[in-house]
Amino acid sequence: MRKLGTIDLEILDLAIKENGTFNENNLEKSELKRLGVGKILDTLASLKDRKFLSLNNDGSFSITDVAKEILWSNNIPTWAKILRLLQIKSSSSEQISDILRITKDQYFEDLEKLRKNGFVLMSPQRIDEKIIKIYEIQPEGIEKIDKTDKEGFKTFTEAESKPEIEILSKIDEIVKEVKDSEIEQAKKDSIIYKLSQLKNKLEI
Repeated sequence: MRKLGTIDLEILDLAIKENGTFNENNLEKSELKRLGVGKILDTLASLKDRKFLSLNNDGSFSITDVAKEILWSNNIPTWAKILRLLQIKSSSSEQISDILRITKDQYFEDLEKLRKNGFVLMSPQRIDEKIIKIYEIQPEGIEKIDKTDKEGFKTFTEAESKPEIEILSKIDEIVKEVKDSEIEQAKKDSIIYKLSQLKNKLEI
């Protein structure tokens, strides 16, 4: 079950960036100021009620160990951190590195395993005139990470990967790329139709 919303994540990410504790000045200097005082106060109160933040005597807030266990604990395997993050928000590889505080070398192999298993979909998107690879969680990925609440973190291995699932994931990536492309609509429809036929012939 998703434990955080996107604004919750922004606030906890700020806490991590500020070595665990932040105050009003940190909020004012961050992107969170765009939300307005009311929304920020409501979110802070919600995070405090859920034991994700603690209020200090000087009015500052500190992230709790309970909150750290969601995305920032060494007890959580990297593949699970990625799925938990993508369940909150679709992210680029740079955002994954920045939020989870891990380098691409540390997580890329796990991310590729997730993609090949059909738990994550990668699609290129045009952002500020640049093509950025965005990763988003799939229903199978949500089911996978939700199971960890009951079953714990089992080892995630390549053995779970099935060729037909990898083919399905790759076809979905192509469809997404075609939809986001600038070619004429009739051509898009033709390509997507052919890909749909291919999936049916493969009996996926």
